[in-house]
Amino acid sequence: MIGRLTGLIVECEPQQVLLDVQGVGYEVEIPLPTYYQLSCAEGVVTLYTHLVVREDANLLFGFYTSPEREMFRALIKVNGVGPKMGLAILSGLDAQALVTSVRNNDVKALTALPGVGKKTAERLIIEMRDKVEAFGIPETAESGVLSRSRDVAGDAESALIGLGYRPQEASAAIARIAEPAEDVETLIRQALKELMQG
Repeated sequence: MIGRLTGLIVECEPQQVLLDVQGVGYEVEIPLPTYYQLSCAEGVVTLYTHLVVREDANLLFGFYTSPEREMFRALIKVNGVGPKMGLAILSGLDAQALVTSVRNNDVKALTALPGVGKKTAERLIIEMRDKVEAFGIPETAESGVLSRSRDVAGDAESALIGLGYRPQEASAAIARIAEPAEDVETLIRQALKELMQG
């Protein structure tokens, strides 16, 4: 099991980073909160990783903090939640929001995520309820968004597509926002609200 990688970021996209570890390039799939932390990073970075071995591929998932990785591991143990859905859940809801949704039995917040139906949301709440306190998520989590000069709307649209929305849905949701945010994370959350209402 590869549990941690420390190296230099060669490429950084909303869903994946290429990490150079002593000359070996590791493709690591990441959730959006990790992308926000890494997108402007320079120098050596560390990712906490989880390796999924399948017949056709070895998939490496990376997280900025150990508690996020533990939450991912708990999510994929829930019946009906695979690694891709686990990553989508952690991208659509940050760790604090997920913990709050589980504590408050908020099925609506969970079913707003791509691929999460009512039964899966209910299973998540039931099976995660006893585990959320062990993740070490603080009561108030900072978003960790760093200012960027790139096209915010384009990055947000790419992230929404990565979460499973069709390109036309993503662009339409962003276009409907009356006062778009100037940072990617807030704009994605605004767009997700639009998609939920739609």
